[in-house]
Parts: sequence; C-alpha cells; structure tokens
Amino acid sequence: MSYRNKTYVAFASEDISKYRLMEAWKANEHIDFDFFDAHDLFVSRDTSTPETIKRNLRERLKNAKQVVLLGSKDGKRKSGDGVSFLAHEIEVIIEFNLPVVVVNLDQDRTVDRGYIPDLLLNADYYTVSVSYQPKIIMYGLDNYAVTFAASEKKGPHLYPAKIYSDLGL
Repeated sequence: MSYRNKTYVAFASEDISKYRLMEAWKANEHIDFDFFDAHDLFVSRDTSTPETIKRNLRERLKNAKQVVLLGSKDGKRKSGDGVSFLAHEIEVIIEFNLPVVVVNLDQDRTVDRGYIPDLLLNADYYTVSVSYQPKIIMYGLDNYAVTFAASEKKGPHLYPAKIYSDLGL
C-alpha cells in the first residue's frame, strides 16, 4: 500500500458547507488548523460513473492515515443506506482499519450515537467524538489517530471536559 499521510474527511453531501469551512480554517493563517487533505487525490468528474467514483474514493482512502467523519443525522442515514458514497466510504474505512474522529456538527461534546454510522457501532469500532471546533479536531488527529493502531480500546469514546478547557474551549 502507498505511503499514508493524508486526512480523509467523510461527510454527507448535505454537510458539504461544514467541510468547506474546515478548508477555510486550514487556509486562515490566524487559525491553528491544518491537515493534508485526501480529497485532493483522484478527483472524479460530475460525469463519472458511480463505479469510477467508488474506485477513486477507495484510492483516496488508501492514501489516508486517518479520517474525520462529519457527524450529522444526514450522515448517519446515508452511511447506513448501503448505496450512497458515504456508505461505501464507511465500509472501506473499516476494511482499511483507519482511525475515525467523529465531529459532532451540532457542537455537542458527547458520544452521539445518532451521528455515528451503524456499521462502526455494530463493529464496536474504536472512534473518538469531538465538537466541531478546529482545536479539538486537531487534538484528536494529533493524539487519538496516532495511537489508534496500538490501542486495545473498542467502541466510541470522547475526551473529558478537562481536555477542552486545556485547549481554551
């Protein structure tokens, strides 16, 4: 497999504006937020067939070392429908055993099972849930994701309030 150094951001199409805001955080020199975006690889055109798009999504995920999943009700629904691109992404994420930081788009700091795909919950997949804020997302990518492979933990987790307060949140 190729060298993995990218962050893959998975989301329902209804949540694309939240992904675009993350790109803006990355571009803003006054916000300490950065990631190597796997979406820059294997770009599909609007005229691409679903098979081509799914193949390109798999290639992007092959280059990813971690995943940010933008958690929402739309994402939960689509990730379990078995036909959407998000459902395909979740299947490949599990296949490749990638660390997943679930970002609660409603700013909640809890494990919200209403936002975590059933495929991840049913697999007792180790995830960490955070609020939709640059500092805590980066904390998750810098801390959880790098220890994921060596961890024995199962299921969804969250950071205690002290981590948020230490980050000034």
